[in-house]
Amino acid sequence: MRTWLRSCFAAVTVSATLVATGLPAAACGEDDKPATPAARTAGDPGAIKNVKAVGNVPDAAGAISVNFLDYGRRDVMVVSGEFGLKVYDLTKNPAAPKLVGQVSLPGLWETEDTEVDQNRKLVFLSRDPRAYGGTTQTGESGIYIVDVSKPDAPSILSYVKVPAGHTTSCVDGCRYLWTGGPSKAADQPAEWGGRPIWVTDIRDPKHPKVNAQPIELARNDGKTDYVHDVQVDGNGVAWVSGRGGVRGYWTDGVHRDPLTGKVRRATAHEPIPYAGGGIAETAAPSRFMHNSFHPAGHRVGDGAWRGQDLIYATEENFVDGCAGDGVLTISSLAGSYHGEGWRSTPEKPFRLQSVGTWSVNGQEGGDPASDDCSAHYFDVRGKVLVQSFYAQGTRFLDVSDPTNPRQIGYYRPADASAWAPYWHGKYVYVADNTRGVDVLQLTK
Repeated sequence: MRTWLRSCFAAVTVSATLVATGLPAAACGEDDKPATPAARTAGDPGAIKNVKAVGNVPDAAGAISVNFLDYGRRDVMVVSGEFGLKVYDLTKNPAAPKLVGQVSLPGLWETEDTEVDQNRKLVFLSRDPRAYGGTTQTGESGIYIVDVSKPDAPSILSYVKVPAGHTTSCVDGCRYLWTGGPSKAADQPAEWGGRPIWVTDIRDPKHPKVNAQPIELARNDGKTDYVHDVQVDGNGVAWVSGRGGVRGYWTDGVHRDPLTGKVRRATAHEPIPYAGGGIAETAAPSRFMHNSFHPAGHRVGDGAWRGQDLIYATEENFVDGCAGDGVLTISSLAGSYHGEGWRSTPEKPFRLQSVGTWSVNGQEGGDPASDDCSAHYFDVRGKVLVQSFYAQGTRFLDVSDPTNPRQIGYYRPADASAWAPYWHGKYVYVADNTRGVDVLQLTK
């Protein structure tokens, strides 16, 4: 995540106790760049095509992530961001979300890809060490578990310190959390390039238990490196993205372990490799993979193509200008089912075969004055992929031919800072760090 895009709060020293009460806190870490807005052409009106902007939630400014909870006759959206957590009712008018509750944690960071437990009505907020004025070297990281069983009165159920805290994700039916990132702390091994994954048992959410031993080590050609995020597919495989590629794991059930040849039971603490590996440098030169999607199970038709087993992933990367910024990558998992991605070394690297890529650079609807162009979070429904590209806004792509993703619509307001889009019903809800939440509808 490009942390310097956010605005900075006044520096305030806050203890963990004060944080839980929602008192004011700072938000800028020592390795953040100055909070300057992306360059804009004077009078830039933005751009829109084949998309209708049906609503906006400006009081969610500072938004980073969106998710949804189903209460039967009540449809609720939860928005996490620099303010903490806000809860909106969508039941009467999903184009005009109504604020009904909140947990105030000003200065919270980062809460990317905030996940929920639909059954227990819980929300999991990941605290990055840079939250509340901390730093990657010395700041505290952890997880807030928020009870949203009453949407009008959400409350923090528990908080636990974790050695990682950039993102946290449900695995094994939300009985456990996998938490990773960001860069390593001062007290972590010098040879690490970033933080791997720590596992937290949340079967009793009031008393979460963190396993002291991290997992997903040696992910970058044998080096332990930055794990950014985890997405679980429709078959229950947890796909771990970060520096070095994307690798998938079984977290339950009995499977053959390709690294040992033995059949054993997978657990969240001792997962079994499934497939995946490094993304080809020709597709993603930085090899920093931000998030992913694997069509499987009940979602096997979303983005799948001619029977190929594909992994969609975002490269997040920033260089001068747009041309070298991060792209959407589509790779084949063929040849990666026998542990190849776990045996990769600098001398004998294993890379997935690249099928296709898509970059916002030079595309219709772009802002040529902005170099804030990296790919970020995306969501897939059928053959349409919607993706955020920061100042270049939200882009709708036809991925029916993944060798040639094709833009079919876009929404780029002049002040765009789009971080993450989510399909829900007939709309797409976009977490925009400047604008709050935009409610969009693809019209073609």
